[in-house]
Amino acid sequence: MKLTNIEPNLVVVTGAGSGIGRAIALRFARAGAHVVVSDLDLDSALATEAMIRARGLRASAARLDVTDPAAWETFARDVLADHGVPDVLVNNAGMLVSGAFVDLSPADWDRQLGVNLLGVVHGCRVFGQQMIDNHKRGHIVNIASAAAFTPTPVMSAYSVSKAGVKMLTECLRLEFGPKGIGVSAICPGVINTNIGEHAVTVGVDQDLIERGKELTRRVQDAAAKLPFSPLSPDLVARAAQRAVRYDLAVVPVRAEAWLGYFMLRIAPGVNRRLTQPLDLQRLERIGRRVLQLIDPAAATPVAQPLSPPLEVSR
Repeated sequence: MKLTNIEPNLVVVTGAGSGIGRAIALRFARAGAHVVVSDLDLDSALATEAMIRARGLRASAARLDVTDPAAWETFARDVLADHGVPDVLVNNAGMLVSGAFVDLSPADWDRQLGVNLLGVVHGCRVFGQQMIDNHKRGHIVNIASAAAFTPTPVMSAYSVSKAGVKMLTECLRLEFGPKGIGVSAICPGVINTNIGEHAVTVGVDQDLIERGKELTRRVQDAAAKLPFSPLSPDLVARAAQRAVRYDLAVVPVRAEAWLGYFMLRIAPGVNRRLTQPLDLQRLERIGRRVLQLIDPAAATPVAQPLSPPLEVSR
């Protein structure tokens, strides 16, 4: 069943305190929706609410820990009582755990999957149930990543979590579609967000992690000065809006995401060989080259290997 032309009058966005989530909230608000913006950091959610209201648009903010099923139940009840059943849910909250597989502890895996995968599961469950119970046509947008179909060394936990989000989305399209609910997975490539600031990097010297974060900030600052940033979170926001309008299943964002998507389908062995060399040293060199391309004056040599310089989604 094709579920096009959903009217997004009430939109719920998780992880909306910055980056992709904030861009999505702003875009739906500009389209006329009341947007409920949630984040683990209430202050950042309130800042997004203030940005939307300053434009004369409608928003409300809430704190939400997406790893807590009970918090989701309370949040969903509050949204229903205050605003009604959402037309669109955007599961965007995410974080990154990186490091060699053998260095990742069970706690690292629990943290990565708890936010990126189970956080999406909980959101789909509670708001999907609301839509079904109220016979509401709606749409759920899950923010996955190009990592869902691009295997990458030192990012196994992150890639597994995002691959899970993509497969969950495709399963729910079959279950929810006949009930009038569309489900989409957005798979961004490299996007300018602050996910690296809160990333957990395992098995790497702390000094190198900080140097990696500094290089990331320099690349992001340089990209933000361009007339049209090729790394803008609004690219993902536009994709989310398009997915709701046309009931799209999987939407890669940026050229590297499309490349990985097609290579996985037509030449998976080549896809693996393309990403196999991406160890920390090569990721460092890529970050330095990107910075040199977009702002040669800002590019200075970095002497030691870094943690991954740019993250793939938030």
